Amino acid sequence: MRPIDAALTVGIMMVWGLNFVVAKLSLAEMPAIFTMSLRFMLVAILLLPFVKMPSRQDMKAIALLGFTLGGLHFSSMFTGMKNLDAGLAAIATQSQVPFAALLSAVILKDYPGWRRWTGMGLAFFGIWLATGGAVSGGAPFYVGLVLFASFMWAVANFQFKSLTHIDGFTLNAYTALWTVPFQLVFSAMLETGQIDAFLNASWRAYAGVVFMSVVITICTYWLWYRLLRRYSVNVTIPYTLLVPVFGVMFGVIFNGDALGWRMIAGTAATILGVGIIVLRRPADVGGESTSKMS
Repeated sequence: MRPIDAALTVGIMMVWGLNFVVAKLSLAEMPAIFTMSLRFMLVAILLLPFVKMPSRQDMKAIALLGFTLGGLHFSSMFTGMKNLDAGLAAIATQSQVPFAALLSAVILKDYPGWRRWTGMGLAFFGIWLATGGAVSGGAPFYVGLVLFASFMWAVANFQFKSLTHIDGFTLNAYTALWTVPFQLVFSAMLETGQIDAFLNASWRAYAGVVFMSVVITICTYWLWYRLLRRYSVNVTIPYTLLVPVFGVMFGVIFNGDALGWRMIAGTAATILGVGIIVLRRPADVGGESTSKMS
């Protein structure tokens, strides 16, 4: 990778890690699922006027993706994030990689060798170690929500494979369009006080939504797609191992998250385990999807 592209890639990973902290600005003042509906509503508004409508067959697949990714993944993930430290959430989301490897074995019959089994074991052990200190109140439940969200991302990753012929902006625009109604329904069922929270939120909460919509979903994805077209997944995907590092670092710096031995050791074990999986089968664990839409 050219030095300028390597620096750009590291910058993208830094922004994705920062997103765990920025998202909490909005989550601190508004219900989580409702916040996600605002995020994707803005994405749809900004992108739809500039992209072509997919075919009817593709639209059905995108609608199903909107349910899996928007309705289940993002709703669960950000509800968990709202109640966890940013660093803990960043580590727990790495379970999406071993989940994807497991689904690859079940769906594609791509059975893991001993190296990938070792990587999966290390990754899950690291997540358990890092989040094991979060035992107060309902924290284990919220860690479980993030793990469930990561599993649903792995499911969505297989749905993406039938949509790789659609350009990134179009896919993001119409996935966002289908995501919004699912999230609004889930928010109405599970949350309260949405309108009051929206009307009384501070500029920080609105800024968080704009950051997630414009910087994360639109800008960094566009850059990431360009890098994926220029370089093989063997080159690009290993950089994603930096995301939890930046997530933990920014959580400590900006939110004052605790950084004990469990977090340090758990982060190291998770990154090592995920690294083994990614280096063995990069394309099967997210190289062709919007795997970092969080």
